[in-house]
Amino acid sequence: MTPIQKLTQLRSILKQQNLDGFIIQRGDEFLNEYVAPYAERLSWLTGFTGSAGIAVILENKAAVFSDGRYILQMQQELDETCWENFHISMHRPSQWIAEQNANITRVGYDPKLMSERDLKAFEHSLITMVPIPQNLIDAIWIDQPTPPNKPITPHEERFSGQDHQEKINNLQQELIKNQQNAFILCDPASICWLLNIRGSDVPYTPIPLVFAIIQQDHVFLYAEPSQYTEGLSEFLGDNILLKSHKELENDLAGFSNKAIALDPIQTPVWFIQTLEQYNVTINKRNNPCIALKACKNKTEQDGARQAHIRDGVAMCRFLYWLEKYGIGQSEVEVASKLNAFRQESGDIFYKEESFPAISGVGANGAIIHYHATPENCSILKENQTYLIDSGGQYLDGTTDITRTIWLGNNIAPMSVKEATTRVLQGHIAISAAVFPQGTTGSRLDVLARYALWQQGLDYDHGTGHGVGSYLSVHEGPCRISSIPFPVPLEAGMIISNEPGYYLSGQYGIRLENLLLVTTASFDNFLQFEPLTLVPFDLNLIATEHLSPTEKNWLNQYHQKVHKTISPYLDIEEQQWLQSACAPVT
Repeated sequence: MTPIQKLTQLRSILKQQNLDGFIIQRGDEFLNEYVAPYAERLSWLTGFTGSAGIAVILENKAAVFSDGRYILQMQQELDETCWENFHISMHRPSQWIAEQNANITRVGYDPKLMSERDLKAFEHSLITMVPIPQNLIDAIWIDQPTPPNKPITPHEERFSGQDHQEKINNLQQELIKNQQNAFILCDPASICWLLNIRGSDVPYTPIPLVFAIIQQDHVFLYAEPSQYTEGLSEFLGDNILLKSHKELENDLAGFSNKAIALDPIQTPVWFIQTLEQYNVTINKRNNPCIALKACKNKTEQDGARQAHIRDGVAMCRFLYWLEKYGIGQSEVEVASKLNAFRQESGDIFYKEESFPAISGVGANGAIIHYHATPENCSILKENQTYLIDSGGQYLDGTTDITRTIWLGNNIAPMSVKEATTRVLQGHIAISAAVFPQGTTGSRLDVLARYALWQQGLDYDHGTGHGVGSYLSVHEGPCRISSIPFPVPLEAGMIISNEPGYYLSGQYGIRLENLLLVTTASFDNFLQFEPLTLVPFDLNLIATEHLSPTEKNWLNQYHQKVHKTISPYLDIEEQQWLQSACAPVT
């Protein structure tokens, strides 16, 4: 169907159900960032393929909203005859609805795809939000893929570092202390961490699509029965009961007149509405797994270091190959070559990419979450910047790295070198920071932007996000962002450091390492240990603008990269790496 045909069919259903509009968010019933193909409803309806977005469909108008990462992408992917597009921080969907027509009173939504917070963002005195039992997109998406049901596998303790029964017992003791009968977990990554399991239902994130209810003496795990592999029950233990998704609502009814806790941000509002029907006392609080999962134990920290060595070897081999053979290759071919290097260097530990590689040459690099396809990709040519943002899922860790490279033998324009140097200065400022315990990422964010600000430059995305341990590459609760956020950084957290600068229509620059938060030499202070081990492109750095302290940091970092990665490379690759890590003066 064409975009207009899809909207016409959807509007016909709205009329039948006496609705003035419908809201569809990008996401699934587990509120995942990355979703299986069956849940790509926003993309199917609108053509917008970003990982965050909301569409609002009214009788005569329709609009898509997303954040600063996707503004250029929305403009490129949306049919402007059907869809308006807006920066969600500057134009809220609820505001847009209110601006359209005073007769808009009933707006439908899928309660399984929205959290309570998501729903509250649409509350308006003149609008009634109407939960729809069956998603209206599913009613018109004729060839919609079926939900996945791939095997659930144990995640060995040599990777997790802690027995799952110990984790469960800690949560159960908390339930008893708080006089709560159960806690509902709807975040598959939290369930995977808690039970030491993994899966492959979702691309790039090794999770099965599961729910769990943690009770004082046992756990209900909900999945499709075909996902329960032989030996899984024995691995999990007798206190973890394997159940079907079809049993979930009936089990919720069994908590009538009892107290059950849940995280309203991570739980679809359908659960709250269902529990209220059965007179369940709902206690709303943070998912207790989130903070525990974010602070990696010693085994997970050591695993992350090993994963990043393998990843560094793959990246360095790739960058050598890029310099020698990259010109004339397409963005898709180059990204595929990097994945092949990861498969070779990762050995049995490497499973898949941790997100779709962002491979953008020239102006495409300015599209923050650009996605190259065989149909639309560009060819790498000399005298351009090339931005590659990619990562890997290894059994012992998750990686995420961005480098911006100058292609060809000519000297890069000074304007590009100066912008890159400003970005590098921000990157160094974060990496070298020593800060007191209790410091939030929003307090550190200015360090990444200061050098850019001095030239009137900035970037419209966060500076850092948490990263899981063979889990999601975007993991809460820690972040480095200009938006205030109350969660402080703690020892054991892994977080990205990725300032950037983007000149629309010309080039994009982003420099990203993953950092491990560690204790500093001062009492009650913290610092960062760089996990990523890949050189920065010296061809894009105006070293005369670096301070002695910044030069010293860069030289020490490159010295560590060379010492750690060189033994795994062949002679030609070693020679390239030695040159790439040459000291700056």
